[in-house]
Amino acid sequence: MARISYFLGANTPGGFYSLMDKLLDPAKARAIYILKGGPGCGKSTLMKALAARGEAEGHTPEYIWCSGDPDSLDGVIFPDLAVAVADGTAPHVMEPSYPAVVESYVNLGDCYDRAALAPHREKVVELMGAYQSQYRRAYRCLKGAGQLLEDNRELLETPELQEKIRKRAKGIVAREIPRRGPGGEVTERFLSAVSCQGEVCLFETVEELCKRVYELTDSYGLAHLMLEELLGAAVERGHRAVVCADPMAPRRIQHLLLPDLGVGFVTATAARPYPGGVYRRVRLDAMADQSLLRRNRARVRFTRKVAAALLEEGTQTLAAAKALHDELEAVYNPHVDFAAVQETARRLGDEIFGG
Repeated sequence: MARISYFLGANTPGGFYSLMDKLLDPAKARAIYILKGGPGCGKSTLMKALAARGEAEGHTPEYIWCSGDPDSLDGVIFPDLAVAVADGTAPHVMEPSYPAVVESYVNLGDCYDRAALAPHREKVVELMGAYQSQYRRAYRCLKGAGQLLEDNRELLETPELQEKIRKRAKGIVAREIPRRGPGGEVTERFLSAVSCQGEVCLFETVEELCKRVYELTDSYGLAHLMLEELLGAAVERGHRAVVCADPMAPRRIQHLLLPDLGVGFVTATAARPYPGGVYRRVRLDAMADQSLLRRNRARVRFTRKVAAALLEEGTQTLAAAKALHDELEAVYNPHVDFAAVQETARRLGDEIFGG
């Protein structure tokens, strides 16, 4: 069974960046279930149960993982059924566009035993405050790293480089992206996340969707220039494009997948190469102005070193936040009616897949 996984949120230099409004087009959806409820109430557990039932009944779910904790689900989509289930709580709050006729709230907060939780009020308040404080610090670290990475991009994105990349992209378009018809479709996702586990990339999705993978070797954040050219051509020629933004610069493209062509373009570094089979490599580092790099070697080295240190500190801070969240869940879990959660999963499964 294929396993297609993405993120729809990102920890970025500007704070949390949400694409949850791109989950599924409400105007085309049969149903979207928006889960509400606090820590430990069973949201991820419910979605994993629905995904497992969907797979068992022959459907291919699209998994949406939590960027803060990649072991936890933020959503699951059943594209063939035009149905999605998602965590609609902060920081990725969701509200309905077409209440009751498309979207429905599912309140798992009703599964809490409020009377049993009342004695833990002070502990919950303390842990929640510490948890939010860790996230604020993590975002400060990411902001510093993001500004330094932008400094390198600004230095190297010369008109000459842009023209080199444009010419190379034109050759790839001629070879890989045939004209099919007017007006393609763009789907926005994150394939990468800055998380409590460090920098995570869901490369298994690329392996599932793309038989031919171009690895863009890129140490300086230049891949966006090529990917933007490829995206424009793919859409103009009538193809579906999955645009995966860079969590450290969410308005820039980090990876581009063209599922109907089975072609993917992934950004890789020496520290994080693409682990699957590579059809071709495009060495963007070699296309940068080498004399410019030599003249600014100390600046570039300093920028990369400090940015890496800040990014590492940010991920360690996210790990500290995850530990606090685990403590919160440990407070709540004993006072959750998980039989009610399981019954809710069964009821929703019957609605989605048929009883």
